[in-house]
Amino acid sequence: MSIRRLVLIPALCLLMLSAGVQARELAVDPDDLLPVELATVGVVPMTGTPLVLLREPDSGNIVPIFIGPGEARAILMAQRDVEPPRPMTHDLLVSLLDSLNGELTRVIVDELRDGTYHGALEITTDDGQTHILVDSRPSDALAMAVRTGAAILVAPSVLEAGEDIPFEGLGDDDEVVTALGITVMAASDDLRQALDLPDEPGVLVSSAEGMAAMAGVQPGAFIVEVNESTPASPMSFLELVNATERGEKAEVKFWYEGEYHQVELDVDVPATAPRSERRQRI
Repeated sequence: MSIRRLVLIPALCLLMLSAGVQARELAVDPDDLLPVELATVGVVPMTGTPLVLLREPDSGNIVPIFIGPGEARAILMAQRDVEPPRPMTHDLLVSLLDSLNGELTRVIVDELRDGTYHGALEITTDDGQTHILVDSRPSDALAMAVRTGAAILVAPSVLEAGEDIPFEGLGDDDEVVTALGITVMAASDDLRQALDLPDEPGVLVSSAEGMAAMAGVQPGAFIVEVNESTPASPMSFLELVNATERGEKAEVKFWYEGEYHQVELDVDVPATAPRSERRQRI
């Protein structure tokens, strides 16, 4: 990214927050937008083109959206809670909003026009009443959403357009997947030994939020079943969650500190907490 753009982006945000400018209007009725959960980053088979995968509970679909390599790395870094030695662009924008007493409340992907996704940031100012809609590339907006816990809303037409896009995960060693507010990764031999995990297939919880955390799922838990099936990889965890019958709760069995537990969790998109309030990760 050029130095000129790095200077202009914060300046633009500052002007919008201070002047209360509406940068754009949505292409769809806000009531038609559907909540989704950002699950992970994947790729198109054969080409390796990066995608962000969105879990849409109502349809039971995993919907991909094309993003750039830089934004893919930014999303994965946030999911893994990796702190760069110096703020990257998306970290800078989040810090800027915080310093101006603004809050990113919603990220919206409202249109796919001429092969290009269009999105917006909904920013609430410190009075809690003023909402500013700022035009944004969806990939940048989603990278910010992972960092802030902002809700993600997508137009039905965007979801429908992605249904036929093929995708696959990054592979067990690199996959980090979020579903039901639970972020999981593969359990390496070193982690299995360090945490004294049971010798059976499953995925390791790196963080948990919302109802999952309240139900006792926490970093270091080892998920061995979802709906009585074994999640052999992070992507299979996502697939099992999404295969939950509509109207039913997902049954999650996990091991933690020598004991097995079972909880039932709603498959709706969970509310997320701001990054500063999130539970400790492993």
